[in-house]
Amino acid sequence: MDAFEVNRARAKLALFVADVFASVPRKDQRAKGDCYLRGLMLDGRRKSIQAMAERLADGNEQNLQQFVNQSTWDPVPVRRRIAERMVPQIGPAAWAVDDVSFPKDGKMSVAVARQYCGALGKQANCQVAVSVHAVSDTASCPLQWRLFVPQEWAHDAGRRKKTGIPPGVGH
Repeated sequence: MDAFEVNRARAKLALFVADVFASVPRKDQRAKGDCYLRGLMLDGRRKSIQAMAERLADGNEQNLQQFVNQSTWDPVPVRRRIAERMVPQIGPAAWAVDDVSFPKDGKMSVAVARQYCGALGKQANCQVAVSVHAVSDTASCPLQWRLFVPQEWAHDAGRRKKTGIPPGVGH
């Protein structure tokens, strides 16, 4: 890929991100959303906030963490717009429901529990996320995703409040 192609791809990505995050009310939130999406799309095995911030020239770990964990914006219109744009491009042959687990050492992260951890292939302390993807022979795109809330978190008001689990979200 030459410099012209790289710049053309960046311009297309900027238009895509502007469209996808158009529903986000504040300009600074949209800028963080742009940075976050670019981090997800960059090469690199780890897609954690820290790893993405290190790979991005304008990556700021604290800003990205705040955008993902504490910003007050509604993800539903963003996810809807991603689906509206990507489903016609992918032409899904199937919808894949998948889970991914994140091993954790402590118990302070939201929804961490001792449960089956696919990343380790055994019971372990971890978080589990579930996603729905549009898939074809040549592409896939996550369209919906949620953190799995273990039973032990369902009625623990103190833990839920401390980690920001909304009242309507349950096991």
